[in-house]
Amino acid sequence: MKPRNDDFNARSMHLKKMSDQELKAYFEKLTDQIIDPMLELAYNHTTPAIERSVLMRMGFSSLEAKALTEKMMEHHLLAHGAGHVVMRYAQQKKCPIRDAGLRLMDTSEMMSMVEVFK
Repeated sequence: MKPRNDDFNARSMHLKKMSDQELKAYFEKLTDQIIDPMLELAYNHTTPAIERSVLMRMGFSSLEAKALTEKMMEHHLLAHGAGHVVMRYAQQKKCPIRDAGLRLMDTSEMMSMVEVFK
């Protein structure tokens, strides 16, 4: 086996001159560079599986969550977040969240939310 080229000392020279506070700031800067693209991806993209999971945590059964998610996909509302759509409908109609989700399974009610999110 070929011996590993140990260049740690050469690569870490710029770190030796830094104070603890500077090292911490440098570490946070590097961490932000790694995490920012992942956060952007999470904020701008979702999947039906994630949205079903959100609905199930809101109290819907897996079958109800699946039906709601599919309806929202048909009406291009999934990008707004399934839980968000249900919550906004519940606030508008002043009804419990579970009732709101069940009402949204009706196409005419879902169309009312399409108008809200235009």
